Amino acid sequence: MKKVLKNVSFVFLLLKMCFIFGQETVVQKRIIIDVGHGGKDSGAIGVNGIQEKDVVIKIALEILRINEQSKMPLHIYLTRYSDTLISLSDRTKLAKALNADLFVSLHCNHSNNESAVGVEVYTSRKQSTYSKESVYIGYLFEKALSDQIGYKIRGVKFADFQVLRETVGYCPSVLLELGFLSNADESKFFQNSENFVIMAKVLLEGLDKNFSGYGRVGN
Repeated sequence: MKKVLKNVSFVFLLLKMCFIFGQETVVQKRIIIDVGHGGKDSGAIGVNGIQEKDVVIKIALEILRINEQSKMPLHIYLTRYSDTLISLSDRTKLAKALNADLFVSLHCNHSNNESAVGVEVYTSRKQSTYSKESVYIGYLFEKALSDQIGYKIRGVKFADFQVLRETVGYCPSVLLELGFLSNADESKFFQNSENFVIMAKVLLEGLDKNFSGYGRVGN
């Protein structure tokens, strides 16, 4: 029954977003923030017991809150708004249904090497007309996180992650690994609620300043 209710809730969200899409008189850029994991899928677990699924939803909700308070808010949609597990295919279906202009998947990293630190950015190994844009936007996010928070840069990399593979043919698409929960210092960073606000501001500023040159505005 829980699985049925979860699927119904997601379908309702999808229909609601499509209705909004159809009612808009001016084409607006739509940004999908894919909030990794959720529900029974905790994702990485930090050395202090912090769970990846909780970190990324807190960051995403802060992005929404700050965005809604701005004078010119961006059109941002999340793949999940609570602690629920949404399938990878449903996440990418939402991006396609909304004709998204950018897909950003939020995650945290984990390594058996406890000294591993820094931010990693992934784009799809699959080539498309949006591949170069994806790499460039990923680089901008990485640089912003390094400059403003002090993260070590680990580089923009290519991977065959499903959420990237199934979206890069439709829009620029990146996956952000926002530090290592397996590292004591970076895991501790997320124990301070103020740092979720800081992280959200950096990511939102990156979207606001650097995304303006991309997308399908006018199409």
